[in-house]
Amino acid sequence: MATRTLALELGEHGVRANSICPTIVLTDMGQKVWGDHPDKAAPMLARIPSDRFARPREVSDVAVWLASDAASMVNGAEIPVDGGYLVS
Repeated sequence: MATRTLALELGEHGVRANSICPTIVLTDMGQKVWGDHPDKAAPMLARIPSDRFARPREVSDVAVWLASDAASMVNGAEIPVDGGYLVS
């Protein structure tokens, strides 16, 4: 709700507010917690249609796009970077 509220309140001032909503990302910590434990990761991977966890670059690419002019009309959005987790 914070994203939508910020978008409503700040949009008229040229400020865009969006959220990036990743699932598990294989950062160093994500790798230690999930990547090195196949038995722990298996149930979560089974719920992700792409059958893998996100890489940090996949999340940062979305952030770069949101900051670009290509996304100038995107405001108040919640963008999942989850390999389809939310639709499963």
